[in-house]
Amino acid sequence: MNLMHLKYAVEIAETNSMTKAAERLYTAQPNISRAIRELENTLGVQIFRRTSKGIYPTPQGEIFLSRARKILAQVEEVEDMFRDGKKKENQFSISVPRASYIAEAFLEFIKKLPRDESVEIYYKETNAMRAISNILNADYRMGILRYQTIYDRNFKDMLDDKELMGEFICEFVPVLLMSEHNPLALKEEISPDDLTNFIELSHPDPYVPSLSPVTTRKNETLSEAYRRVFIFERGSQMDILSKHPETFMWVSPIPERLLKMHGLVMRECPSVKRRYRDMLIRKRDYKLTELDRLFIDELMRAKREIIK
Repeated sequence: MNLMHLKYAVEIAETNSMTKAAERLYTAQPNISRAIRELENTLGVQIFRRTSKGIYPTPQGEIFLSRARKILAQVEEVEDMFRDGKKKENQFSISVPRASYIAEAFLEFIKKLPRDESVEIYYKETNAMRAISNILNADYRMGILRYQTIYDRNFKDMLDDKELMGEFICEFVPVLLMSEHNPLALKEEISPDDLTNFIELSHPDPYVPSLSPVTTRKNETLSEAYRRVFIFERGSQMDILSKHPETFMWVSPIPERLLKMHGLVMRECPSVKRRYRDMLIRKRDYKLTELDRLFIDELMRAKREIIK
């Protein structure tokens, strides 16, 4: 058994796939398959069970993976302690959903960074699964999860299982974002049927623990639009929305500054009753730094001003 074997096992558990694990770790799938067989033979237990839907840990495998994650985390701590003699106190890292109010908070946070100290900042926009994985496997300090409130138990159970803690940030009902030149912008209230002939922009990677991607994506659909464009980052969505008046997107409330900058408007859809929740997550034993607290202060300020 070696550390690489542990990394292979943890990555398979995160992705439920040897192929995806191999892609993430930049290695060949046969190497991972062979390593897992050797690991299971050495331990005398079956770590994973193979099904038609993917690879999942056995009960004994869950116990092993819990210990493996702790070992890898401890190794990372030792490496961090001595790597280039760097101090980690002035590092900040967070994975967040693609949300403008969070980006606005991050901008204000950057403005307040100390001028006379060396700092390293890592800010990644991604989905909930990657935000969790980044904390567990990529040395990120914090993350923000966004999910429908009906899935609150799914996420809280998963956080408990991963030994993570979550703090409530806000809840909101999604609004429609579109160009001020979109014909629908003339209406104060819009129904899902009004959207049928327009083009919906959407993020293609929603995630809910224990639900398949297909089911999750289906449950996230709010409109009857038959034309959809899936994008991964906010820069493109703002450009498309502002330059193509037939497009729209479901979003959390947007800062007025960005609406004016891009010539966009927000409109409500009263028939949509879904509520979304944003949660700040971190490891249970992680102690917040001054930089962390500074960002959280700005995040809560932006939430009060924009989400309301």
